[in-house]
Amino acid sequence: MTEQAGKEQPSKERGLVLVYTGDGKGKTTAAMGLAVRATGRGKRVLIIQFIKSPQRTYGEQLALQKLGVEIHQKGIGFTWTKTPEEHREALREAWAFAKSRVADGEEFLIVLDELNNALAIKTFPVSDVLPLEDVLETIRKRPKGMNVVITGRSAHPEIIAAADLVTEMQPVKHYYEEGVSAVLGIEM
Repeated sequence: MTEQAGKEQPSKERGLVLVYTGDGKGKTTAAMGLAVRATGRGKRVLIIQFIKSPQRTYGEQLALQKLGVEIHQKGIGFTWTKTPEEHREALREAWAFAKSRVADGEEFLIVLDELNNALAIKTFPVSDVLPLEDVLETIRKRPKGMNVVITGRSAHPEIIAAADLVTEMQPVKHYYEEGVSAVLGIEM
C-alpha cells in the first residue's frame, strides 16, 4: 500500500474522508446532497448532527427521513442557549454514539455534521468529552469501504490533513447583510 507522509492514499476500496468547511453557506447542504446520492444508489447512510437539537425541525431532516435515511440530532443548539455542562454532556453522548456507529461498519456513508464546529468550541472545554485524537483515530481505523463526511466551520488542521477532499466555502455576498433572516426551505 502506498503511503505519503504517513497517510494512506485515497481509494474507493478504503473509503474516503470528505471535509466541508469555511465561513460560507453550503457545508451541510453539500453533505446532504451526498447522502441523497448514496441513498439513490441503495447505500446505507447515517447522519449525526453534533449541534442541531431534536427540539427543532430542519428541512433536510424531514426530507431525508422520507427517503429512509437515518438522521440523529444529538446537539442542544447554539452554545449560548444552554449551560456549558449541558453542551459538554450532549457532545460526550454524540461522540460516543458516532464512534460506536463508525465501529459497527454498517454504513457506506456517515455524515458527522457540524463536528468541526464542536471541536472548535473555545467558550468551554470540550477536549475531554470530544478528544481530537480520538476523532482522528476513529477516522483512521474506520472499516474498509466506509466514507465519512465532516462538516462545519473552523476545521482543525489535523482534520484537514486526515481528509481526502477538503472544500472551503467562502462567502462573497449574503442576504443576511441586507437584513433578511433565515428562510424556511433555504436555511431550515
